[in-house]
Amino acid sequence: MKKIGRNDKCPCLSGKKYKNCCALRPQAMMQPMTGANLAKVKLQDAVDFIRTAARQKQQVFRELGVFLLFSTCSGDAWLLEVTDADCVQLARGGELLDVSIDESPETIVVDWSHTFTEKDRQLEVVSYEGRMKTVLTEAPTGEIRSAIRRLRKKHSQEFLNQVHLDGKNTEESS
Repeated sequence: MKKIGRNDKCPCLSGKKYKNCCALRPQAMMQPMTGANLAKVKLQDAVDFIRTAARQKQQVFRELGVFLLFSTCSGDAWLLEVTDADCVQLARGGELLDVSIDESPETIVVDWSHTFTEKDRQLEVVSYEGRMKTVLTEAPTGEIRSAIRRLRKKHSQEFLNQVHLDGKNTEESS
């Protein structure tokens, strides 16, 4: 297991830096995310967490593999997939939106509704239906940009291309 740096994201998936989260807990209480524990983390669990934060109008950012999730103070929540720049809105104004996510141990199938790009330090989404552009002014663009850089630095482009499978629906390896 790799050593966790003080400024790295906490392995408990809280979204906080390690020094502000589990590093403060007594060693006996810590349960590091081993490979087996990390495999139990599901996308749907992260989606549920972000949707709850959106309902409570809390600003939260989470990373889970190639997925980035965030909620805003206005109650919006989004799920982004980094390898193909797909995304889908999970909540709007604190109200949960119906999103199709089919998760199995082998694949994750999401009914993506938008694609995203980061331009001029702003997150821009374009809907597949109608090609309507929207700038998400409350999106944590800096954290998103940093997470994408970390992911691309950690994994080769060949690996990232293999994660995304083309088909009738978009599929992701879990």
